[in-house]
Amino acid sequence: MKFFIDTANLADIREAQDMGILDGVTTNPSLMAKEGITGKDNVMRHYKQICEIVEGDVSAEVIGTTFDEMVREGEELAELDDNIVVKIPMTRDGVKALKYFSEKGVRTNCTLIFSAGQALLAAKAGASYVSPFVGRLDDISTDGVELIEQIVTIYRNYGYTTEVLAASIRHPMHVIQCAEIGADVMTGPLSVMTALLNHPLTDIGLAKFLADHKKAGTAK
Repeated sequence: MKFFIDTANLADIREAQDMGILDGVTTNPSLMAKEGITGKDNVMRHYKQICEIVEGDVSAEVIGTTFDEMVREGEELAELDDNIVVKIPMTRDGVKALKYFSEKGVRTNCTLIFSAGQALLAAKAGASYVSPFVGRLDDISTDGVELIEQIVTIYRNYGYTTEVLAASIRHPMHVIQCAEIGADVMTGPLSVMTALLNHPLTDIGLAKFLADHKKAGTAK
């Protein structure tokens, strides 16, 4: 499973990169705004900075909602860096844009996926990734992980090469559950990644090892 970090915070991206576990980055307009990144030039510059930190794919989202707007913005984003993946919303015009970019050899990530049918359309249009939102489905009492499993099964049935990117990951169990059913990628905040490190028995065991070592060192 690939690990992407879902943020526009450069410090968090660097920390995940330094851990040696980072495969890529996903962002969106909300995450950019959270970091105070506004205005086209500043946003584009920020994407360049992200690409300088990581070696993997960086999803950069279009803002436009019409086909022409998505194509224009997507082409500008794709020119920034070879690692840029153009993030396209799941709409009628978005599907058209996915097909356009697929034919041009530009990689895409179809976002705001909430059903297996949407994921099937995105794959047929040639999306490189689809991003089903696990946590947001859980928020409305719908099983987000079950959707990931449906999409993985459908793609395997028909040999689609579109990668399933489990998005809106809220906690470590989301990561494990998505890994168990074969999601290609998970994207979440740094806190979810670091939470995977934690287990009380690890802490207890390490404390005992250190205590025993200290006793052995002071024994006469």
